[in-house]
Amino acid sequence: MLRVRILHDGAPAWGELADGEIRLDGGGSADPATARWLAPAEPTKIIAVHLTYRSRLEEYQARMPAEPSYFMKPPTTLNGHLGELRRPTGTRFLNYEGELAVIIGREMKGVRPEDAHAHVAGFAPANDVGLHDFRHADRGSMLRVKGQDGFLPLGPAMVTADAWTPDGGFRLTTRINGEVVQSGDGEDLIWDYRYQLADLCRTITLCPGDVVLTGTPANSRPMAPGDVVEVEVEGLPALRNTVVDWDVDLTGPGDQPETSANTLHVALAIPEDEAERRVAAGEVD
Repeated sequence: MLRVRILHDGAPAWGELADGEIRLDGGGSADPATARWLAPAEPTKIIAVHLTYRSRLEEYQARMPAEPSYFMKPPTTLNGHLGELRRPTGTRFLNYEGELAVIIGREMKGVRPEDAHAHVAGFAPANDVGLHDFRHADRGSMLRVKGQDGFLPLGPAMVTADAWTPDGGFRLTTRINGEVVQSGDGEDLIWDYRYQLADLCRTITLCPGDVVLTGTPANSRPMAPGDVVEVEVEGLPALRNTVVDWDVDLTGPGDQPETSANTLHVALAIPEDEAERRVAAGEVD
């Protein structure tokens, strides 16, 4: 079953996507072509993982971590299918990260990996967007980098856990303007979703509706205004968003956007020593 959430008569409404229409839980239907899509989740929290794909580790020439590490995104980062991704004026490094999202269905606390799937409501494509012009400001916490409003498109639908599971293998693909820019599968993953959920719920209670982002493969790169970015999990409807210029003034208190060595290293996968050399030499354009 494909569960969706849309804006209907001015309020969020859940429904099922089937046979080319959205059948609303409260009765009635909506046309997918004209619907205002909302993220198919209502989380108390969103948790993302840093590095879980071998291809990404190889790209960054990073050592294999002993265990996964995580950061959090506010629920205000949620964005829907066909929503706009806003790049603030004066910034350059708004990166896509195609991911498989897990949406929690039952409260999880101290659940073992082999029992984790029973607590999952479903899965959906996601784009863990990051503005790496703020990479110098927050480092591992990612608050300014990945916590800005609308920086987590999710959807268009959540496939329920009884209808689909990544355990049998899956293919994750990200496209920019129709061109494949990322590709990954279950064989590339170091820790699967069951392990990540069990790891997290040892110390953090996962509540119904919570979203866990399971990581991205190699080749995350900046998007530009006008780009159409798609994230697809094989067999599921693709998530699609358009990047726009956002005329907002980010000056004021706190760290300001800048092109740091860490920006170049993460946003463009440039080796750290080369990134430091470029910044020192002023070669950042």
